Amino acid sequence: MAAEFASKVVLITGGSKGIGLACARLFLQQGATVALASRTPANLQAARQALADAGGTVHLIEADLREPPSAQRMFDETVRLAGVPDVLVNSAGAARRTPFRELTMQDWKDAMDAKFFTYVNAMTVCLPAMAQAGRGAVVNVIGMGGRMAAPTHVAGGSANAALMLATAGLANGYAAQGIRVNSVNPGITLTERMQEGLAAQARHEGISVEEAMRRTVAKLPMGRIVTADEVAEVVLFLASARSSYVNGANVPVDGAMYGSIV
Repeated sequence: MAAEFASKVVLITGGSKGIGLACARLFLQQGATVALASRTPANLQAARQALADAGGTVHLIEADLREPPSAQRMFDETVRLAGVPDVLVNSAGAARRTPFRELTMQDWKDAMDAKFFTYVNAMTVCLPAMAQAGRGAVVNVIGMGGRMAAPTHVAGGSANAALMLATAGLANGYAAQGIRVNSVNPGITLTERMQEGLAAQARHEGISVEEAMRRTVAKLPMGRIVTADEVAEVVLFLASARSSYVNGANVPVDGAMYGSIV
């Protein structure tokens, strides 16, 4: 697989932390040139340091993907620095987990801006160029909240569900032009964001964060929480030629927690 990515340009939104950063490391190890996009310069610099031992070339791009002009600048800068992306991995933005009784109208809007539009804006600027080139793969990292409703993640889960539909629809539309669009749906993952989710669960259930963690792990069929590196491996597979006929799929990476068949 390393030879496959040796000449590829991979653009990763939200690539400075968590799953996005794990994806960046894996693609670099496979020989890709990686462009990392984040809205926080300090996080980008920290990512560069964290990836120093991974080899390869990393380009840092500051972008707030909630704003369409910023998404366009991100794409233009990627092309200037490295070329048209062969792979787009969307991992930017995350809706704040909020118990349903605390949700305001602004929370609903913020959830769509943070999760749905960050991904859609990135795809809107990248897909036409990929289509013109006649090749490309998009992998959207979309939480399991889009499949299974949770009272602490209704707004964010709604954004995730909308992204899953957009993934399938765009895959169908662009398939004839050599482009595949898929997503992975991780369960709770060992990242910084996990603590926010545990805090929301604790407030909702009136328990401590430590107890929320204990209950979460106790429910997992495999007895442990998935790591960002494990999710990144699935992203790499979906971006590679090994999944050449996988298109429009939303792939659970939840250790059989939900037992979903769709």
